[in-house]
Amino acid sequence: MQQKWGIRGMAVAPHSLASESALAVLREGGNALEAMVAAAATIAVVYPHMNSIGGDSFWVVHSPGKAMGGIDACGAAAGLATKNWYAERGITKAIPFRGAVAANTVAGTISGWGAAHQLSKQGLGGKIPLSRLLADAIYYAEKGVPVTHSQSSLTTKKTAELSPIPGFAETFLVDGKAPQVGSIFKQERLAKTLRQIARKGTEDYYRGDLADLLAKELTELGSPLRLSDLQRHQAKLIDPLELKHSLGNVYNMIPPTQGLVSLMILGILDQLNLKRFKVDSAEYVHHCVEATKQAFKIRDQFVTDPAYMKRNAQNFLAPAFLKKLAKNIDPERALPWGQGKGPADTIWMGVIDGQGNCVSFIQSIYHEFGAGIVLPTSGVNWQNRGCSFSLDPKTLNHLEPYRKPFHTLNPAMALFKDGRSMVYGTMGGDGQPQTQCAVFTRTATYGLDPQDAISRPRWLLGRTWGQTSDSLKLESRFSPWVAKELHALGHEIEMLDAFDETVGHAGCIIREPSGTLRGGWDPRSDGAVSSF
Repeated sequence: MQQKWGIRGMAVAPHSLASESALAVLREGGNALEAMVAAAATIAVVYPHMNSIGGDSFWVVHSPGKAMGGIDACGAAAGLATKNWYAERGITKAIPFRGAVAANTVAGTISGWGAAHQLSKQGLGGKIPLSRLLADAIYYAEKGVPVTHSQSSLTTKKTAELSPIPGFAETFLVDGKAPQVGSIFKQERLAKTLRQIARKGTEDYYRGDLADLLAKELTELGSPLRLSDLQRHQAKLIDPLELKHSLGNVYNMIPPTQGLVSLMILGILDQLNLKRFKVDSAEYVHHCVEATKQAFKIRDQFVTDPAYMKRNAQNFLAPAFLKKLAKNIDPERALPWGQGKGPADTIWMGVIDGQGNCVSFIQSIYHEFGAGIVLPTSGVNWQNRGCSFSLDPKTLNHLEPYRKPFHTLNPAMALFKDGRSMVYGTMGGDGQPQTQCAVFTRTATYGLDPQDAISRPRWLLGRTWGQTSDSLKLESRFSPWVAKELHALGHEIEMLDAFDETVGHAGCIIREPSGTLRGGWDPRSDGAVSSF
């Protein structure tokens, strides 16, 4: 596969209709933020097993000559979401993954769309109305889209589990079965909701008629969320974390996301001079995996809602601290590894416009189809991000009212010393920092083009969506000698398919100092790079 080229604008997404929605806005003179709002709305409709308007999102944004910025559109736990509330319902050990009791955090992504739209107008002179940006999504929800293989196969796998959940079967099944690939999938109730947001604005989702409806539906289904929870929610403008890398500066989201993890992995590898190893060799994979283990240990000890963190996340990116962690890596032996954080169904998308404005964006409902519930009138499939909370008050991420849940989500961006800029990211739970590591090191450290970097075989330590084992998983296109050498180093090896969704849906766009754009999309997805 060849990388895609562009000059006036480029977008990458795990579904081609989303990247085309972004491109259409760019062609109409829109900026990167406006284009991403359009893509975010479209992907929420056409890739419903991975994300929805009932989920959360995070943005990292940059304009030439301006400071790096970000948007935290993560919803907090309901005011009623307490250990006692669950105990009264016979739930004492763990919050269930599915059903209304799992829908215990506010869905923040619509507030992120609103914040991005405002930023586009205030900072970039954007003039395209929200109604235009949501037009494609409304059309696809109302008239339908062809079902992808990813949606059909995942629905098949989850039909037995999710069929009993209110609203799931009526929305996502046809005569009790998963829709066939290529059949037309409509979400007419969701189309009506999107029309209302387009007409009244994103605030209506939290403080208007739509908020009243959502709160009523959630309450009737048995969720702890109430109107007051929606009303108190606001997207936040934030300063992203920054890693000072030998090749430039790399940026990612602050906690409660694991953006810190992705940056720490790159920082540790920078200390180890990774380029001395051949790309995709056993030594290369081993050092990337061992750096991941070091970063995950810090994550599991410290990363939570920033209001509850005992240390400033930026301090973990200090060169002296990263050097200390790098010394823990044994080049000849794999360190023991326990359980990771587990699954996450998500989409990542990137846009760079002709003026060099960059957006790295991620949107999620956590598990496939989130909590599984679909609100009966609004047609919103709600996330289950709050099932990551623990009911044990002694744990790091224990449940408390209005607390933000831990997020695997983390959109990345890099500004290189040679004048290039890069947006990149992926879906995939624990796999996100690992795939980001593969994409960044292959492009930045080894000089591969974005498409080659993404298409090459990848690895995954631990679990991600659809996985239960914590082995080191390798796509089968890795050389048998690489697998053999990694096993000899002490890694428990498990082989995946040649192009396996387990390792995520990645994307990458690089802008050269000349303004030339180069992009790559993931053949493991239904995606595309769209440019002009």
